[in-house]
Amino acid sequence: MTNVLLFLATVVLWGSAAVVTAHQAVSADPAVSVAYRMLLVSIVMFVWCFARKTPLRVAGTNRGWIVLQGVLFFGLSFISFYHATSHIPSGIAALILSTSSLAAALTASLVLRTHPSAHLLAGLSIGIAGLAVVVLPQFLAFSATSDTVPGVLWAVAAAFCTGCGTVVAARNQRAGLPVTVIMGWSALAGAAFSFGWAVVAGVDLRPAVTAPYIAGLVYLAILASCVTFAMYFSLVHRIGPAAAAYALSAVPLVALALSMMFEGLQLTAPIIAGSAAILWGNVIVLGNSNAKAPASSSPARTDA
Repeated sequence: MTNVLLFLATVVLWGSAAVVTAHQAVSADPAVSVAYRMLLVSIVMFVWCFARKTPLRVAGTNRGWIVLQGVLFFGLSFISFYHATSHIPSGIAALILSTSSLAAALTASLVLRTHPSAHLLAGLSIGIAGLAVVVLPQFLAFSATSDTVPGVLWAVAAAFCTGCGTVVAARNQRAGLPVTVIMGWSALAGAAFSFGWAVVAGVDLRPAVTAPYIAGLVYLAILASCVTFAMYFSLVHRIGPAAAAYALSAVPLVALALSMMFEGLQLTAPIIAGSAAILWGNVIVLGNSNAKAPASSSPARTDA
C-alpha cells in the first residue's frame, strides 16, 4: 500500500506542477521565477544535509560537472519550459517535455559511444513520431500572430536540455555523490545561471509579491521538487528503477487532464494519437534502460 501511495503521490505532484508553472510564467519573467525557485530548492537541500550531517564538500574533479548539471537541468531546461507554458497549454508543454527521456537515452548513447539496442531505437522512433504528430498541426496552422510555434520550440529546447542534464546527473551519482548534495549545489548553480540570464536580459529581478505567486513558488520548490524527488528515489529503492520509471510516463497524463480542467485544452485526434505514441516510446526506453541501471540513476524530468 505504501508503494502505491508513493507512486500516486509522485505522479500527481509532478503532473500538477505544469499548470502551476504556467501561472508563474505569466506573473513574472521566467528566468526570475526559476532563479528564486532553485534558490529555495538549494536552501532546503542544504538544510536537509545539515540535519542529516551529510558533508557538503565536493571534490574538485566533480565541481565542474555539478555546475554543468545545474546549468542544463535546473537552469536552461526550466527557463525554456516556463517560456513554453506562456505560449502553449501546460499539458502540451509537459507532454513534449516527457520526450526528455528519449533525449537522455540518445545523448547517453552518443556520449558513451555505445551501439543503441533494438529496444532503444524502437522507443526513440515511436516517441519522435508521436512528437511529430502532436506538433506538426501547430506548424501547419502557423500565422504571424501564432504563439504555438515558439511555445513548441521552447518545449523542445526544455526536453533537450533536460535529457542532456539527466546524463550529467547520472554521471555525478555514479561518482558517489549523495543525491541531496548534488541537488543542493546544482540547484544553486541553476539559480545563479538564471539570475545571470535575467540580468543580461535586463528584466526586473523582483518576484511578483502576491499570495498566489508566492504559494505557487513554494509549491513548486518544496512539494514538486524537493519532496517529489525524495519520494521518487524512495520508490526506486523499494520497487526498483524499472518499475519506478513508469511514474515518469504517467506524469504527462495528469498534466493533460489538469490542462483540460483549468486551461480549456481540447483533445484533438492528433494530440491523442501523438500522446499515446510518446508515452509508448517513453515506456519502451525507460523500461529497457532502467532495468539495467543502478538504483541511483537520475530520472529525466517530466515535470516542470
